[in-house]
Amino acid sequence: MLLLDGHSLAYRAFFALPVENFSTTTGQPTNAVYGFTSMLINVLRDETPTHLAVAFDVSRQTFRAAAYADYKANRSASPVEFGGQVSLVKEVLSALRVPMIDKEGYEADDVIATLATQAEAAGYDVLICSGDRDAFQLVSDSVTVLYPRKGVSDLARMTPAAVMERYGVPPHQYPDVAALVGESSDNLPGVPGVGPKTAAKWITQFGSLDEVVARVDQIPGKAGESLRDHLAAVIRNRQINELVRNLELPLLPADVAVQPWDRDEVHKIFDGLEFRVLRDRLFATLSVEEPELEPGVQIDGRRLKAGEVAGWLAEHSSGDTLTGVDVRGRWGSGTGQVDGVAFAVCSGAAAWIDAVDIAPADEMDVVAWLADAERRKALHDAKGPMLALQARGWPLAGLSADTALSAYLSHPDQRSYDLADLTLRYLRRELHGADTATDQLTFDLEGSASATQESMVRAHAVV
Repeated sequence: MLLLDGHSLAYRAFFALPVENFSTTTGQPTNAVYGFTSMLINVLRDETPTHLAVAFDVSRQTFRAAAYADYKANRSASPVEFGGQVSLVKEVLSALRVPMIDKEGYEADDVIATLATQAEAAGYDVLICSGDRDAFQLVSDSVTVLYPRKGVSDLARMTPAAVMERYGVPPHQYPDVAALVGESSDNLPGVPGVGPKTAAKWITQFGSLDEVVARVDQIPGKAGESLRDHLAAVIRNRQINELVRNLELPLLPADVAVQPWDRDEVHKIFDGLEFRVLRDRLFATLSVEEPELEPGVQIDGRRLKAGEVAGWLAEHSSGDTLTGVDVRGRWGSGTGQVDGVAFAVCSGAAAWIDAVDIAPADEMDVVAWLADAERRKALHDAKGPMLALQARGWPLAGLSADTALSAYLSHPDQRSYDLADLTLRYLRRELHGADTATDQLTFDLEGSASATQESMVRAHAVV
């Protein structure tokens, strides 16, 4: 099970990534949500949890603030650029179908402590990702804290041995050390002149903080005098830094099993945030619930032999018929090279012409058809293919549709207009020939898969 402190990690991400480098074209800052999402992808990839939840604070009005009015009072207001990014983090989590839990009057740490305690009792191994050191008190043989050392990308693995090595006490006594030393981020002052080593020495010597308090008169020197002068603050600190482990929550550990996430919603959210690279990382590293595919389209595709070009075009691409065209080759810098061209119409008829080995008479027929402005053509991202056709001496006229341009005009904030992605997103079909081994029919073609077949499939997809 993986449990994360949402607000804590988003706040750390905000300060780890320069806000001036992360914003949408509309001016919405995104450094916090980007850093949080990037960290989440990495942790999910590396840890592969079976259960997952993110806890959030509701407000600063908690039972701790009620008990100690100055609790966290030294914290300044969140930067303006951070405002609204927590809600964006929640939108990302919602698209990923990650449960989010909070509790009025309590902090995210208390929610995590409760879930971790329940999960440990149920036999789960638990990972807690939090930037709050109070979580160290939860560490055990079954519970590990992933603590951000720098930003949110470098996570220290805090096991019982790691806590002991760093603080000189076992995890359950970390709050005792923190009570003596204080926690500046929570505005909990400690005993002046007492650091972690002295605090750990006293706790080890007397066995617990309770015994240190009970036998405070036995502690000599200036440190002992300072402790006696600030004993009330130590007792208060220890009461406040104890995490609540028995909250009534809307979800139990068994309720937060990892769910397949919503691909369409991820596209929508990541397009709006302009997270193209991050989305590619997400799709490349994590499993996704693919949308239910529509039934495959039967394509009657074939390579045209010498003398067949004119007949095929006359039969399938005459009149007002919209014909999809896919060009195979290379293009750029105002020129290009054509290796082959595929044609397809809505009925499923498709054809491939090898431009490298084409008879002169067939080439004349292709040139005439391509140049005929009355013959309506559709391409995807037509600029490059048209350059290649022009360089070959096959200028194209009659362009009626460009699916890449249409996608851009429909969603100008989108950062990917790849035909395969658009086909899956809007047609619910995968852009390849039928795989009879897996029975995942999409665009059906005779024979084995090949670049020729793929080109005919792409030509059909644009119509």
